[in-house]
Amino acid sequence: MHRIQGPGLLDLVLEAHGGIERWSKARTIRARLDMSGPAWTALGQEKIFAGLDVTVEVHEQRTVFTGFTGPGLRGVYTPDHVAIEDRHGTVLQERHAPREDYPIRDGDARWDPLHALYFGGYGMWNYLTAPYLLTLPGVRAEELEPWQADSEHRRRLRVTFPPRIATHSAEQTFYYDESGAQRRLDYAPYVMGGRPAEHHTEAHRTVSGLLFPTHRYVLPVQDGRPGSTPIIIVDFSDITVDFAD
Repeated sequence: MHRIQGPGLLDLVLEAHGGIERWSKARTIRARLDMSGPAWTALGQEKIFAGLDVTVEVHEQRTVFTGFTGPGLRGVYTPDHVAIEDRHGTVLQERHAPREDYPIRDGDARWDPLHALYFGGYGMWNYLTAPYLLTLPGVRAEELEPWQADSEHRRRLRVTFPPRIATHSAEQTFYYDESGAQRRLDYAPYVMGGRPAEHHTEAHRTVSGLLFPTHRYVLPVQDGRPGSTPIIIVDFSDITVDFAD
């Protein structure tokens, strides 16, 4: 496949989402999260991310869910450790090296709350810090040929993530419209057995000068074709950004 060399698309994307200088000054991003869909029902964790407050650290892979699994509790994610704590910080459940502890993905596989916490933790960190995370050390982004379907024209970045960044899969493809706003993401989540998916992003909103998609939905891909029904739906509201002084 022919690849377009040069940083042109990434520069456009960063500018469209608020600019690298403003992103570099952001410290924390907070939002109200509602995540649902039949995938969560199949995994036995149907309402675990229904109506939670989420906070991500922009310059550190750390996510906190307030109200996780119950009132007064929180779920804390970092790439190498997840924990459920009470309001005093006492650890009630925890797991080290959580990425390597997932059940084999078959029709009967179920997750426990710590499995969900790791997936949700790295997922929300990736989603809320994009596209800034594409500028981090070790991340490689190269422009591919544009994608065209019906009336949609999208420019694309093929992104390769280093092992130290927890994400769905090491290689992903980001799709952007002509303004540079993200519209789609293709990946194959390791923790879900490497099955390919299309992740669509819409309802963009500018908050404190940074652009965020506030509605996301994931379609399973089989034999190269996306399904018609979302298996995961993600909605963000009440987004706020804290900046360095």
